[in-house]
Amino acid sequence: MKATKEEIRAKHRMGRALLGPAALDAAGAALAQHGLTWANGLVGGQPGTFAAYLGVGTEPPTLPLLSALHDAGHRVLLPVCEPGINLSWVYWTPTSAFVRSRFAPIQEPIGEPLGPEIMRSAVGVFLPATAVDLSGNRVGQGGGYYDKFLTTLEALFPGRSAPADGAGPLPPLPAIAVVYDGEVLPAGSIPVEAFDRRVPSALTPGGLVHLL
Repeated sequence: MKATKEEIRAKHRMGRALLGPAALDAAGAALAQHGLTWANGLVGGQPGTFAAYLGVGTEPPTLPLLSALHDAGHRVLLPVCEPGINLSWVYWTPTSAFVRSRFAPIQEPIGEPLGPEIMRSAVGVFLPATAVDLSGNRVGQGGGYYDKFLTTLEALFPGRSAPADGAGPLPPLPAIAVVYDGEVLPAGSIPVEAFDRRVPSALTPGGLVHLL
């Protein structure tokens, strides 16, 4: 029987809890290297704007990736959780301060909150996840913020979400889910619900994984 999303989350969160500081540091450095390669490939050497997030606890550490993007001349947007499981966005720099979110167990940057329309200026999106499978399905953190965000993106970019294979919708912007190497699962491992959106690629410490 296929595991539920909650079972998948619980399993991988337990695995993450075993990671020590050295493993997290190594993962962060590798994610920065491979993530910057993915970002640069989208813009052909030009500066671009990327939506990302700050990994906390034993999540894949993304702060080195944020710094690498900034140092390469890119602009970085980080999410702020709002009522109604909505996200606003704040431009991040290495001098940005953070506060604890009112609505979710994350750190949020202090700055001017921008609405979803700012995504029209974005080139790509780094998505949080606890697992993905080789069918492009993603298990998030369970709060629903990114499920709603991906649906909002479809309204901003009408006509750009339908995949050629006729399966579930893809984000209308290039998107990549950030996970550890062991969190890329065989095709069809993750249950799919009507609100789910597939993701075409995964960013792992071991490199980029093309899911679709």
